[in-house]
Amino acid sequence: MYQEPQDLLRGSGGEPAGVSDMLHVMKWHNGEKDWSPFSDAEMTRRHDALRQYMAEHDIDAALLTSYHGICYYSGFLYCYFGRKYGMVIDAQNATTISAAIDGGQPWRRTFGDNITYTDWRRDNFFRAVQTLTGGVKRLGIEFDHVSIDYRKQIEDALPGVELVDIAPPSMWMRTIKSAEEHSLIREGARICNVGGRAVMDAVKAGIPEYEVAIASTNAMIREIGKSFPFVELMDTWTWFQSGLNTDGAHNPVTNRTVRAGDILSLNCFPMIFGYYTALERTLFCEYASDAHLDYWQKNCEVMRVGCDLIKPGKRCSEIALELNGMYREWNLLRYRSFGYGHSFGILSHYYGREAGVELREDIDTVLKPGMVVSMEPMIMIPEGLPGAGGYREHDIFIVTETGAENITNFPYGPEQMIIRKR
Repeated sequence: MYQEPQDLLRGSGGEPAGVSDMLHVMKWHNGEKDWSPFSDAEMTRRHDALRQYMAEHDIDAALLTSYHGICYYSGFLYCYFGRKYGMVIDAQNATTISAAIDGGQPWRRTFGDNITYTDWRRDNFFRAVQTLTGGVKRLGIEFDHVSIDYRKQIEDALPGVELVDIAPPSMWMRTIKSAEEHSLIREGARICNVGGRAVMDAVKAGIPEYEVAIASTNAMIREIGKSFPFVELMDTWTWFQSGLNTDGAHNPVTNRTVRAGDILSLNCFPMIFGYYTALERTLFCEYASDAHLDYWQKNCEVMRVGCDLIKPGKRCSEIALELNGMYREWNLLRYRSFGYGHSFGILSHYYGREAGVELREDIDTVLKPGMVVSMEPMIMIPEGLPGAGGYREHDIFIVTETGAENITNFPYGPEQMIIRKR
């Protein structure tokens, strides 16, 4: 169904020459709402939690601008491409603000209303914000997402309005996942395993990294496509690294050719409705040297102990410090390259992070039922030393009332992850 757009600002005056008869901010509702993995009750729960916080802190409305904030509260994941996006939630309404270049897709994906702005004028996004924030005295925004210039633009568009930071409370709301979120994350973990098997099937001496990554990514995209009544297929990817390229967890895929005896890193990342899941494993092509096996087995032992430490009531810092002790005994702590895990949900390599739940020494957050966290120990042995390379394993856990459920269920270690092809 298509509704003829009507300018919400018609008659406002002051238009530049040549654009007085053009639309600026309007409702562009083209088609019906798309299928979502989340029920209306689930999305209403999210809105109500934010509204409760706003009421308790005398905040009249919230303007969300981040990928993760808008996606969590609306289901719409925007494509930035140099344009601004937003979502305004007040006591009664929830409305996304999108650019006209996206047509009706934001409306179809949004739980709530949507208004569209055009780029005939530089300030049309802020004119859209103005139409949704009339009478607001205290406005919540995500301080960690807006630049100094962006904040000044908001202040100029809304003179006299006090800006309040809602990023931290919104982040804490997202850290406790609902049963519906757990269901989607479990599905993501299952699809990770599809990508992992595709990597193992593709690995052989003489194949370039990118061919292995293509096989994995295509397998995951196809599995996502056939697993849901409707889904946007975007942002699923694989990092497959070999040899020296394994020294960084986020190193890009290259055209380097895999060689016999190479250390390899498998990293599969399906993206489903904005929710990220991950499978990461150390592999070897055909054989592993004794030095490599020694480091690998030690890292796998840290993985086994770390998995047992994830449970309700455990502090993130306690987990990190205990695992540090294992590396220290082996004189390997200097080769550890990042934290031991992090929260999962709406995040990606270019947006979002629930920074309050990181398994690091400086994070004292207590794990609670409903949280979803990873265990992912990594060490990097510098090039030129026996056993050089990056070693990393990664499983995802849903914290329960009594422990934690491992939803990855994929093998790791020398017994199954040395890939021998005949």
